[in-house]
Amino acid sequence: MKKLHRKLLEKEVYGDSRRAGVVLLVIFVLAVLAVVSLLVALSYYCYIRSRVSKRSRDQKMKDEKVGSASVKSGTEKGIQVYTYKQLYSATNGFSSGNIIGHGGFGSVYRGVLPDGRRIAVKLMDRSGKQGEEEFTMEVELLSRLRSPYLLGLLGHCSDNEHKLLVYEYMANGSLQELLYLDNGSNGGASKLEWETRLRIALDAAKGLEYLHEHVNPPIIHRDFKSSNILLDKNFHAKVSDFGLAKLGSEKAGGHVSTRVLGTQGYVAPEYALTGHLTTKSDVYSYGVVLLELLTGRVPVDMKRPPGECVLVSWALPRLTDREKVIEIMDPALEGQYSMKDAIQVAAIAAMCVQAEGDYRPLMADVVQSLLPLVKHLRSSSKVTSCPTYPPTGEHVNVG
Repeated sequence: MKKLHRKLLEKEVYGDSRRAGVVLLVIFVLAVLAVVSLLVALSYYCYIRSRVSKRSRDQKMKDEKVGSASVKSGTEKGIQVYTYKQLYSATNGFSSGNIIGHGGFGSVYRGVLPDGRRIAVKLMDRSGKQGEEEFTMEVELLSRLRSPYLLGLLGHCSDNEHKLLVYEYMANGSLQELLYLDNGSNGGASKLEWETRLRIALDAAKGLEYLHEHVNPPIIHRDFKSSNILLDKNFHAKVSDFGLAKLGSEKAGGHVSTRVLGTQGYVAPEYALTGHLTTKSDVYSYGVVLLELLTGRVPVDMKRPPGECVLVSWALPRLTDREKVIEIMDPALEGQYSMKDAIQVAAIAAMCVQAEGDYRPLMADVVQSLLPLVKHLRSSSKVTSCPTYPPTGEHVNVG
């Protein structure tokens, strides 16, 4: 009996030991599988990360090499590559007598090609990386963009240290030149009529609308101002000077962070404070230009009385008061506009220069607001005439 009891006990212990061994084996197998799975997941993560990093590096290299790529792209799209000798001859050796303006890129010269075409040539006078970046950005963008409201590029030259951009000559120069004739050599106040000013405002708005709404990712001009709005012989306006342009965020309401560049009086407050750049930054600059068209005043004028030095600060409280809108209007426009139209344009300007970017309209909304005003003026005026000025402007072409 005792022997039987001992055998049963031994059998039970053996069974327990066997079960324990099986459990340990299962645990070991599961542990091995877990480690293998972890290694596989880690390897896959490293693979994906390396692919993303490689793609990012490739994109960066592509952006850095945009100069050479853009030359080929531009030539294929009708952008001609000139030699320095050709442009030297066309501008009479870059004679000082042929200088017609100065931009952020450099001096602008009037020139004539052998076939008789009049051109304007920008000669880069900014050395170093920034000048190179502005040159390649302008060539790259203008060789790809197609809009009748943007400055078009005829050609370019990158000959050793010489970098030049070639545009079609613009007979009436920049908006700034015609708005502030008393600051130039022509003397006298601006003779730009109300209807002409509204047409210029609409054309410029359409230019920014194209950059913001019809290009993906959107393009932020970053230096929109009256001197960068060029006028042809019929006073049609086109946006120019894309040296500081920046690709915007593809996300709705997103921003890109960058160092603050632009012109005093035109820079949006949130961009100046944070470096966060959005399409609404351009909207603010547009609002300042619209105020220039309404008031005939420059954005910043320290010679004016206290409280009137900064155009936006002075005008904004009056823009939203129907009784005070008349106070900001350019005296040169007296008798040319209805108060209803003036109040509507003032309201558009007020929305554009809001301190908070989220409260500013899209450029598409600005265009839709200005269209009926311009159409009404055109239909009500039997004969549209524009004043004639000496051809002092820069350039333009849209291919």
